[in-house]
Amino acid sequence: MQDMRRGIAMNTERNIATVSFTQRMVASESFKVLFREGMALVEETAAYLDGPGRQESRALARPSALAYASESMRLTTRLMQMTSWLLLQRAVNEGELSREEAEREHSRIKVAPQDVASAPDMFALLPVTLRTLVERSLRLQDRVLHIDADLKADAMPAESQVNPVAEQLNVLQRALNLR
Repeated sequence: MQDMRRGIAMNTERNIATVSFTQRMVASESFKVLFREGMALVEETAAYLDGPGRQESRALARPSALAYASESMRLTTRLMQMTSWLLLQRAVNEGELSREEAEREHSRIKVAPQDVASAPDMFALLPVTLRTLVERSLRLQDRVLHIDADLKADAMPAESQVNPVAEQLNVLQRALNLR
């Protein structure tokens, strides 16, 4: 019992360096795939909105045309936010920026969730290509927001992060000391 108490105390008092899986992922091949996917979606969206999308929007009734304009603006904004974020992460990966410099730059880049602006019945009336681009951008946005939240959590000082394992060890240690 005494050995168990000592082991718990030693483990809770040690400064153990944690491995950031998110930072490793951002520096991995899977990030490069995400980056390429994001850039390809930007290019595809620009080509659509400047070409076939412009013609398709002219054929829409007024309420649908307004929804088209709103969704295309949101789509463009969403993609620009994600592009800025992806480029910032790539700059860190390539050594152009330190993680600290990226954090300072990141405060100017707002990666905020943006949902579809139109009601579902109105969204369904929009051209298929626009709806597909919006849906793909939302999936990409979810992935970026998830990674971004993990990176922000990694950047927090260790003492402000909740460690459920350490909390449980402390509970056990207190319980063992009471007996």
